[in-house]
Amino acid sequence: MTGPGARAAMAGSPQQKPMTFWPSLKRLIGMLRTQRSTVVAAVLLAVGSVVAAVVAPKVIGTAVDAVYDGFLGSLRGGPGIDFDRVGTILLWVVGLYAGSSLLQFAQGYLLNGAVQKVMYELRRQVEEKLNRLPLSYFDRQPRGELLSRVTNDIDNLGQSLTQALGQLIVSAFTVIGVLVMMLVVSPVLTLVAIIVIPLIVVLTGQIMKRSQKQFVGQWKHTGALNAQVEEAFSGHDLVTVFGRRDAVRARFAAENEALMESAYKAQFLSGLVMPISMFVGNLQYVAICVVGGLRVASGSMSLGDVIAFIQYSRQFTQPLTQMASMVNLLQSGVASAERVFAVLDAEDEVRDLPGALPTPTRGRVAFEGVRFGYKPEEPLIEDLDLVAEPGRTVAVVGHTGAGKTTLVNLIMRFYELSGGRITIDGTDIAEVSRADLRRRIGMVLQDTWLFEGTIAENIRYGRLDATDEEVVAAATATYVDRFVRSLPDGYDTVLDDESGSVSAGERQLITIARAFLAEPAILILDEATSSVDTRTEVLLQRAMHALRADRTSFVIAHRLSTIRDADVIVVMDHGRIVEQGSHEELLAAGGHYASLYRAQFEGVEI
Repeated sequence: MTGPGARAAMAGSPQQKPMTFWPSLKRLIGMLRTQRSTVVAAVLLAVGSVVAAVVAPKVIGTAVDAVYDGFLGSLRGGPGIDFDRVGTILLWVVGLYAGSSLLQFAQGYLLNGAVQKVMYELRRQVEEKLNRLPLSYFDRQPRGELLSRVTNDIDNLGQSLTQALGQLIVSAFTVIGVLVMMLVVSPVLTLVAIIVIPLIVVLTGQIMKRSQKQFVGQWKHTGALNAQVEEAFSGHDLVTVFGRRDAVRARFAAENEALMESAYKAQFLSGLVMPISMFVGNLQYVAICVVGGLRVASGSMSLGDVIAFIQYSRQFTQPLTQMASMVNLLQSGVASAERVFAVLDAEDEVRDLPGALPTPTRGRVAFEGVRFGYKPEEPLIEDLDLVAEPGRTVAVVGHTGAGKTTLVNLIMRFYELSGGRITIDGTDIAEVSRADLRRRIGMVLQDTWLFEGTIAENIRYGRLDATDEEVVAAATATYVDRFVRSLPDGYDTVLDDESGSVSAGERQLITIARAFLAEPAILILDEATSSVDTRTEVLLQRAMHALRADRTSFVIAHRLSTIRDADVIVVMDHGRIVEQGSHEELLAAGGHYASLYRAQFEGVEI
């Protein structure tokens, strides 16, 4: 069993140790260091905003005392309330609150900008990381799950930081500032107010511990659901043909239910924080009112100070409640961050060496004692020796799972060898940069891949500096031109993943034209004619015969009719070469190749 599906089965899915909340949060905060100056400015603005906000209640208390003292004075025959003084004090209060709001707005503007720049950098790091990961990593990861990590999780992380970070900074400084002002107004009432803090901390900590697990599960199930949906829609035709719609629906329902359950638990548990905090805060409020009333009655505090302290008590519990309400956002963001960090922490492919292949490349490819396995303990290819001379065509045939595709993947360095070496013109490809190696090789896979763009753009992808004339020449040589001319927009016809303007065989022809335009020294055709009709296959054989001149070519084929003219036919079985020779020689030998040939053309069982 070879190919992507088999590689995934062989490679398995490594169990990564989940990160805990605090290390992940610390790493997340560390990412903000690149925006240190902006964050510091935002913090200073937050401090200014908090100072203005916490001074205002004390000033309001002064206004209350002015009104109260004036009222009592009028009862004793005095001048009464000094409205000018009260008006001046209230103008100061308005100014303080207005200034606080403006500073908080500026703080939010700066901090949000810093967060978005960090998310930009994180997306860039993820993109670069994906380009450094070995193919084996993608074999182990469902495509939808990986897409969820690099899109949904990063978006959720950005939203969580944007909403939570600024609020947490302001709330933290508010708690400190209000605590200082409460001590200034009344140390006794301050003691009554802070008694509730340990209770809130303990309750919040217990809830966070339980809800964090649910948030991790929520985003894990989100990734699994995305993978299932992507798989179902990609294979929609196959699902329909085999009547598996009910099974797909049932699987989706199961994943959806698991997501709903984990999301419900996460939101429910984290949602308990605010009502519990508010309940404890209300108990605090009652206690302050009672104790404050007694102190006013005894004359140890003025009415204005008590009213100011009641406002401070609200300002004290409000940021604590807000911080508690931000916990669920922060937990959700950290859970997403863990999944993104798992991608960033994955092991890179083996580092490139700065070597290069000889120029011009003749294309002599030699396998020398090559050993390889997708798992170290399960070797697939052992002690393989093979030489492909320049300009010759080597056809690789064998049963499914014999190692044919693996062989050419090793030439491309999609995987690293377990032992031995592969050389091109005497140079070990392990000592050559992957970019230089792959620039000399053209590859056409069994599964066609065309990006959204015009036919001309898809062909030019093989060599971006190719002229229009060269694109048309490559298309003509591979018989693409004959059907493109019949399309209304010709070479400007736009293709996409579900394009119905060209058939599967025509899409395959476009990929072959793309490889030919690259003018590689080595050609790899992995079942390149599998989607082409018989008449087109004959035309392609003629085109490929001319294009293979002066190029070393590896052709993987199940249809033996396509490789009869190959210079050497290599027969593989369980990762070993069991036969090699020309078509006539192998038929005369009566071995594995002859058996495969008879099974295909004479209906003889193997």
